[in-house]
Formats: sequence, C-alpha cells, structure tokens
Amino acid sequence: MGTIRRPTWRRPAHEQRHPYPKELSMSHYVDGFVLPVPDDKLDDYLRTARDAARVWREHGALEVRECVADDVSMGEVTSFPRSVQVEEGEIVVFAWILFESREHRDRVNAEVMNDPRFKEMMSPDAMAFDGKRMIYGGFSVAVEE
Repeated sequence: MGTIRRPTWRRPAHEQRHPYPKELSMSHYVDGFVLPVPDDKLDDYLRTARDAARVWREHGALEVRECVADDVSMGEVTSFPRSVQVEEGEIVVFAWILFESREHRDRVNAEVMNDPRFKEMMSPDAMAFDGKRMIYGGFSVAVEE
C-alpha cells in the first residue's frame, strides 16, 4: 500500500503577504490597539479617546471602539496584560477603528495625523498612557458576520 501524497500549493510570492483569498482585499479593515492605562488616569484617557474618536469619524472612520479590561487574567505565558507589560495600578485597554478598506484607512489616518486637534491630544504631555508599551497594527477582516 502506497503513501497518499497530497498536492502542495503555494501562493505566488506577490500574494504571500495576505493568506486570505484575494476578494477579502475589498472587505473592511481594522486598526487594533492594546495599551496599559494607569487606573488614576483612566477618566483622562477615556475623555481623550472620545475626542480622538470624533476626529477619526469626521475624517471618515466607520466606527471607533475603546474597551476597558473586565475579565482578563495575567496568564502564565501570554495574555493581554503581559503583552503590554501591565504594572501594578494599571488597566488594559483594547481598542479598534473600522475602515472601509486598507486604502480608506491609509487616507483617513493621514488626515487624522495632520489634524491639529489630534496632534495636540498626542503630545507627550497630554497622553494619559505609556505609548512605548502600546501595541497596534492593521488587520484585513477575514470573517464578518
């Protein structure tokens, strides 16, 4: 009895960056963020987050969500708190911004970064969190129900 060999297929090199079907490039796009916020600065952070959300929405973002950790454990190997090296007296915030597409996100973010209101909010003196420990990235939406 012989061994069953399954055909091996590899995406062309120019498509390997995105492991999803090409048609997903037309679906929504999300920027995601995880960051530590000092407990005593959470109200300041949320006030700034609301103001920043208004700026993003004015420039075309479809949705902005800011979520405060409620049921997250430290984990033995990895977790939300470990990912941002949360310290005593800090809480984890998970946030995302929804866009029509990657191109839409790039355009909106360029406009937001040049908006004087946003620049003021993101000055080191105004930030209510440690930006060095924030993790973020852009994601193609693979499942949308």
